[in-house]
Amino acid sequence: MKIGVLALQGDFAEHIAMLKRLKVDTIEVRLPEHLRSLDGLIIPGGESTTIGKLAVAYNLMEPLKLFGQRHAIWGTCAGAIFISKDIGRDQPLLGLMDIKVQRNAFGRQIDSFETDLDIPELKQATGTKEDYHAVFIRAPIIESVSGDAKVLASVADGRIVAAQQGHLLATSFHPELTGDTRFHEYFLSLAD
Repeated sequence: MKIGVLALQGDFAEHIAMLKRLKVDTIEVRLPEHLRSLDGLIIPGGESTTIGKLAVAYNLMEPLKLFGQRHAIWGTCAGAIFISKDIGRDQPLLGLMDIKVQRNAFGRQIDSFETDLDIPELKQATGTKEDYHAVFIRAPIIESVSGDAKVLASVADGRIVAAQQGHLLATSFHPELTGDTRFHEYFLSLAD
């Protein structure tokens, strides 16, 4: 299995380190030809507007859209914004997932937080019983899911922070900033 990490901006190095811990072959994706022979792609956290503008500049928008129609893509934080269909403002989006996302929904950098999430699908897929400790940094929320997209996790007040649509995955939080590999393992099962 070979997984790419979009390496235009953001915390792509942390995802690569996590994948290497799982002994997965990885590549930094910066150009359309880097998508060849990949089984899946992670779009990391960072700044969604910048990621979108750089994807346009490097002629990656259409290749990423085509890739996402056939292969697993996981967007974390800014990546979740980038793969969504609607964010209520004009910026480059892949429009792959039937989710509406609100940027910076929890507030500014100073409002970043950590919390434990009960995620039944993750527990079932990884054979564990522990809640998932999630790190939120200037995090978006998933305002709504539609079509065949489903909610995977919500915070205590009911706001959606993880969703899945077939082989597409979106999380508002940063699994790459924890020592817990379960979300990366879950994504690998979608890419398999």
